Amino acid sequence: MIDQDGYRANVGIMLSNGEGELLWARRMGRDGWQFPQGGIQKNETPQQALFRELKEEIGLDVNEVEVLKSTDGWLRYDLPKSLQRPNSKPVCIGQKQIWFLLKLTSSEEFIKLDCSEKPEFDRWRWIQPQTAVEQVIEFKRGVYRRALLALLPDFSLGLKQRC
Repeated sequence: MIDQDGYRANVGIMLSNGEGELLWARRMGRDGWQFPQGGIQKNETPQQALFRELKEEIGLDVNEVEVLKSTDGWLRYDLPKSLQRPNSKPVCIGQKQIWFLLKLTSSEEFIKLDCSEKPEFDRWRWIQPQTAVEQVIEFKRGVYRRALLALLPDFSLGLKQRC
């Protein structure tokens, strides 16, 4: 679903292990790492998309996590011109996302990256929240920072200490 402004509706997923760490996943066959995320389909709510993407991308069911928070509204980022497809209709210039913070309530043994026909990730690990902002691809850094500030109250303390 791409809106009239050119933004694709999407959900972002931050999965916590309860010890202040977040699940970080490596894109299949690439060197890029990110939080799981995925598009919202037509007639699907953000929460429905969250649970569908959670199962498809990291193999977890709704009963294996607890939803702690979500962002109040959309957070947007623009794609670099080189990643935009000007000949597609409608043209997608970026993504608008509702972000969710989840807590893993089952064992991490249940995290599986091969639950869909085309897995998006080939590895995962736990990281500190600041690592996400430092390591994600540059055009996503602003939205990651805003999502972390909205969902993790103590995240801003880490930013002040780093200055």
